[in-house]
Amino acid sequence: METTQTSKAVITIRNLYKRFGDNAVLNGFNMDLYEGENLVIMGKSGSGKSVMIKCLIGLEEHDSGSINVMGQNIDDLDADQLDELRTEIGFLFQGSALYDSMSVRENLEFPLRRHTKKFGRIHDAEPLVLEALESVGLAKAIDLMPDELSGGMKRRIALARTLILKPSIILYDEPTTGLDPITSKEIVQLMQKVQELYKTSSIIITHDVDCARAIANRMILLIDGKNYAEGSFETLQNNMDPKIQAFFK
Repeated sequence: METTQTSKAVITIRNLYKRFGDNAVLNGFNMDLYEGENLVIMGKSGSGKSVMIKCLIGLEEHDSGSINVMGQNIDDLDADQLDELRTEIGFLFQGSALYDSMSVRENLEFPLRRHTKKFGRIHDAEPLVLEALESVGLAKAIDLMPDELSGGMKRRIALARTLILKPSIILYDEPTTGLDPITSKEIVQLMQKVQELYKTSSIIITHDVDCARAIANRMILLIDGKNYAEGSFETLQNNMDPKIQAFFK
């Protein structure tokens, strides 16, 4: 179902430009993410998706344009303010990015120790760790090491680590890449459960058409660093423009 624009925007990007030498990666990109929606962004490799995400969380400086997150213009924030804002933004990396030398428990405790300003100093993190693990159905894995986990389990644990900070926004980077079809479906169902349970607003970068079909409230198709088309999955799938149809083949 397509999100109506009567909802409150939690992220607003306007006229975003970013070049690397002669290569214009972002070329006037615009985006609104509305409260409680799943926004899918699809684009070919090199179309600017990952660079946009890095600009959004302040890991890459954009050349021009504006990025407003939860009412704050990120260009106006100092390093401490930006770090504080990042506690409201969860990021599920494509490779899960668990710390191999830490147990599942320690992986989930790590962000709590790093962001004491949001939660204070927690003497007993286990209730929060278990709550996050239970939300992804893996409380039994609390004392396992990452090399004891399957690819799908690692993705779930990474999502639990994201959820432990109770973010308002989650950024998913290719959440089903490298997973078999059954596990991919389970991850998509989990993402839907997370949205319902935590009322998150999410950006999902994916090449997976089945994932987009199942989870998108709205989609943006990115070509040459800017919005080429926007709408619901059904609207875009039924568009006869050859450039749009190429995304659905």
